[in-house]
Amino acid sequence: MRFQFILSEIGIGLRRNLSMTISVILVTFVSLTFVGAAVLTQTQIQKFKGEWYDKVEITVYLCPQDSRVVTCADGEATDQQIKDLESVLASPEVSAEIREVIFESKEDAWQTFEKNFKDRWWFSSMSVDDMNAAFRIKLNDPEQYQIINETLSGRAGVEEVHDQRQVYEPLFNILNTATLVASGLAGVMLLAAVLLITTTIRLSALSRRRETGIMRLVGASTLFIQLPFMLEGAIAATIGAVLAVGGLWLGVRYLIEGWLDTSMNWIPYITTNDVLLLAPVLIGVAFLLAAISSIVTLSRYTKV
Repeated sequence: MRFQFILSEIGIGLRRNLSMTISVILVTFVSLTFVGAAVLTQTQIQKFKGEWYDKVEITVYLCPQDSRVVTCADGEATDQQIKDLESVLASPEVSAEIREVIFESKEDAWQTFEKNFKDRWWFSSMSVDDMNAAFRIKLNDPEQYQIINETLSGRAGVEEVHDQRQVYEPLFNILNTATLVASGLAGVMLLAAVLLITTTIRLSALSRRRETGIMRLVGASTLFIQLPFMLEGAIAATIGAVLAVGGLWLGVRYLIEGWLDTSMNWIPYITTNDVLLLAPVLIGVAFLLAAISSIVTLSRYTKV
């Protein structure tokens, strides 16, 4: 009997404030969509880093014959200079950061160059003497690039120290900026959702103040009086969260998996499984918003 009464009260409240309820659903949907987009963007960044940072290497290009770099003033890197660099890389301070070192001679570089560019029209003008010998270094932690850079840059026989992370960092910066923008918009929209839920519950409580007064006089508990109002906000917010999850799922399914993953399948992308893992969090956030708004509002507007 009590359960039926609570359901009827919820139905009455939702009908009386239908436009406000729809507004709560829409604002919750938009705000949680931004929250989900921010989380998924960070997930995508971590997938990128997990896949590519492990493959990133530092290339120490040695001086070729005609380089104009100051450290190459004496011409092509000599055998002694190469041995000195090997000694530096083998030193305890540097080797602790290194996972693997591969020396690539000019002949090795030429074989790779020939394999990749032999069909280009300008290939015939190149020769093995135009190649750079190089050390290719993989680090235990790619973030520690600066240690190798500071140690080897400026040494005799070294033309350039190149970190492949420089290729990926601009992309990561763009994605991080997108995350910050989405998070900022999500914060504003979540605040709007809280205010709308609060207003909806307040209007519902005011419109039924006479009924709540009678319930109080006949001995109804505070929880029994407030529960229909709390559930109204929770239902509206939960519907908005479910719509947000659905929107994110469709976006990932058709934009990421259906388009990007088929056209650029060498990149690890987020999947609909990531959205499903995020779904309970978004629904929980919606329920928490409704609970906070209900507690703040009902403590004042259901008093008799």
